[in-house]
Amino acid sequence: MTTTQTVPRLFLDALAGQDFAALASALDGDAHLRALVPPGLREARGADEVRATFTRWFGDTLGFELVASGATEIGPRLHLWWRARLRAARLGDGWFVVEQQAFADTGTDGRITRMTLLCSGYCPDER
Repeated sequence: MTTTQTVPRLFLDALAGQDFAALASALDGDAHLRALVPPGLREARGADEVRATFTRWFGDTLGFELVASGATEIGPRLHLWWRARLRAARLGDGWFVVEQQAFADTGTDGRITRMTLLCSGYCPDER
């Protein structure tokens, strides 16, 4: 399916396009997400549940752009990060920025099996 070179691009491109089905295709069926977000630790198990988590965070927006992102390898682990700017009724008036840093392990087919994520929370964009 994918290699460790293409999975980060697939994941980040899907996030940028708010294409959560494509994002899920970068995940192993049994993927596990552990995320430290305000207000605390969240976990999701399985590609569908992880996809639903990203949909909750970045879907249903009035405006969305991935303003920066990147991916590197640290030994066998992937480091992915992204900063998004968005407007959403659930957040209140105006634009917000959020940055997330993630470290991920991949399986033999290159898909993400485990992701540990740290989130800044949604911060008002002062631009």
